[in-house]
Amino acid sequence: MKTLPKEKRYETLSYLPPLTDQQIAKQIQYMIDQGYIPAVEFEKDPKPADYHWTMWKLPLFSVSGPQEVLNEVRECRTEYSDCYIRVIAFDNIKQCQTMSFIVHKPNAGRY
Repeated sequence: MKTLPKEKRYETLSYLPPLTDQQIAKQIQYMIDQGYIPAVEFEKDPKPADYHWTMWKLPLFSVSGPQEVLNEVRECRTEYSDCYIRVIAFDNIKQCQTMSFIVHKPNAGRY
């Protein structure tokens, strides 16, 4: 059995191999199907205790599909390529964040 290499881990899915765009789209589609509101956030050097990152634009209240969110992720990645980027989901009934996962790591081969 091999142990994981030493590196910072963020969020639940960070222990998996980097997600492909198709896998990210499926996670975003799940958010939309549950009625959650997706948003994109970024941070240069996040700490494990940092729950609040800088939001990229406003949450995507009227999003109709995962492609719209992926377009925002690409724009954010272009402007802030040296930052970690994550997609989060808000539940407007419970008034809280219900899920989040990293979609870009700086200096990573694929994310």
